[in-house]
Amino acid sequence: MTLVHVVGIGLNGAAGLSENLRRLVEQATLLVGSDRHLSYFPNHPSQRWVLGDFTEAIAEIRRRLSTGDGIIIVLVSGDPLFFGLGRLLLAELPPEQLTFHPHLSSIQLAFSRIKVSWHDARVISVHGRSCDELIQALQQGVEKIAVLTDTKNTPSAIARLYLGLDLPSYYQFWVCEDLGGTEERVQLIPVDALCEQVFAALNVVVLLRQSEKENEHLQPVLGLPDGAFLSFSDRPGLMTKREVRILILGELALLPGQIIWDIGAGTGSVAIEIARLCPTSYVYAIEKTSAGTTLIEQNCQRFQVKNVISIHGNAPEILHNLPTPHRIFIGGSGGNLSEILDTCGSKLAPLGILVLALATVEHLNTALGWMRSHGWETRLLQVQLSRSVPVGQLTRFCPLNPVTIITAINYTNGR
Repeated sequence: MTLVHVVGIGLNGAAGLSENLRRLVEQATLLVGSDRHLSYFPNHPSQRWVLGDFTEAIAEIRRRLSTGDGIIIVLVSGDPLFFGLGRLLLAELPPEQLTFHPHLSSIQLAFSRIKVSWHDARVISVHGRSCDELIQALQQGVEKIAVLTDTKNTPSAIARLYLGLDLPSYYQFWVCEDLGGTEERVQLIPVDALCEQVFAALNVVVLLRQSEKENEHLQPVLGLPDGAFLSFSDRPGLMTKREVRILILGELALLPGQIIWDIGAGTGSVAIEIARLCPTSYVYAIEKTSAGTTLIEQNCQRFQVKNVISIHGNAPEILHNLPTPHRIFIGGSGGNLSEILDTCGSKLAPLGILVLALATVEHLNTALGWMRSHGWETRLLQVQLSRSVPVGQLTRFCPLNPVTIITAINYTNGR
């Protein structure tokens, strides 16, 4: 019953089709496709329908189907059912009237050219779409990302977006142009050099995550970029963000020569910021995961910090053997927040300061309940920040996760 054949085609045109498909196309009574696709068959005798208004094209195809008038060929790029016209055709026409003849997709060709397997790649189309899915994949540190572009979301625009996100993950950028055509070009381009270049209209961008981001430049005294830290390979970006770190450092009211606990230290970002600001203080970075402890030690070496003591263990048990702290920061509790607060409350020096950064309402409620029951005075700071990111030639704001910072002073033994 099939009357509509959806034929995938590459930049090599009719020469890239099998003999059987070329014969099928020759039998068509109606050829539907873009100007470029139709140009591959300049001498075809059938009627042609240039794909402009999809609604009009569907109406014409339906009219032809109702009369049983010959064979209709719809020419598309690559694989019709891979980010192609096939999905729309299936939504408009009965499946039994459609047959699909896929060609190699641009994604297949791109990965074959750069010689990387793609079974585990995340394929994202920004062709006529927003970059939200791409932003999420980059923030998650997806290992391999292939991006289908358009005239707005070009390789250069994607590079600017990537740089604007200030990510902890470093990516190689491959730009693959005119794949399968005589003008094919595949390049690995440094992201800084990519931002202002112009590429062929038909291109695919492949981003490959690297082991770490090079720490080439001098870093500021306060507010290290998130991307400067080594992070969890399976959870890149899982750290206290730069803007929130700066607020936490202010709330801690640090002084020289202090003992500071950083509980749930993660990658060590807060501990390292404290240690760099206060070289005569000692920061105990407590982390329950061995991966986190390793990252803390690697990041200390990376920033040449000598006054952070990395402690691998579970709070509150591990806290009892540590020296009395003048400042405590709690960035993670592992579900033991009340027990950790009990220990911190008994260990914190008189007039010492306790700061918590909480991302959930439940933990906020637990912390406030503990503070009230123990007579501690608190100050709350709700942080809702957004970073600007370039989108094409425009700029939009991308929100960070909201955080509530609680600051409390131990007056119980200091009055």
